[in-house]
Amino acid sequence: MERIYIFKRFERIWHWTQALLIIGMMATGFEIHGSYTLLGFARATTVHTTAAWALIALWVFAIFWHFTTGEWRQYIPTTENLTAMIRYYLTGIFSNAPHPFRQTQLRKHNPLQRLAYLGVKLFINPLIWASGLAYLYYNEINAAGYAIGLGSIALVHSIAAFLMLTFFIVHIYFATTGHTWSSHIKAMVTGWEEVEGDARSVP
Repeated sequence: MERIYIFKRFERIWHWTQALLIIGMMATGFEIHGSYTLLGFARATTVHTTAAWALIALWVFAIFWHFTTGEWRQYIPTTENLTAMIRYYLTGIFSNAPHPFRQTQLRKHNPLQRLAYLGVKLFINPLIWASGLAYLYYNEINAAGYAIGLGSIALVHSIAAFLMLTFFIVHIYFATTGHTWSSHIKAMVTGWEEVEGDARSVP
């Protein structure tokens, strides 16, 4: 087992800030939806909207960072070892089979992760973004002559939120599938990941 530096400081800050904002938005979103009462509708709406703007600002900055640093290449889909990864997560992980993917600074995400993250960035995030803004500026949109039903916007936003919740749950599960249950989580705190084999890296 070798310890290598994988995740840069900004990646870790961005990851945990995004996680906290999404958790806050899910909690307040379910309250706004009427699932329970904790903060009250008005306060939950304010917190939800504030967190939404903060998340949008973070996404814009993260997109800029990914493109200026070239890290966007980490999300390019690939079929290399894709079948092996699927087989590993279906059966191999339960029989202590060797992991078919070795992490490096240039290849941080395995093929399944790339597909999942790309789906979030290109589908779920824009869906949440667009429907949330449409909900927030519903009156202005209708005043401009675009007749969109508020119920339809809310439905799309709810579907996007449940998709994000599903991704969030699966993401937490896979975060515990390292050589110890906490190794991947620690890597997102310290930046250092423990990998098998000889993987040279300089922070």
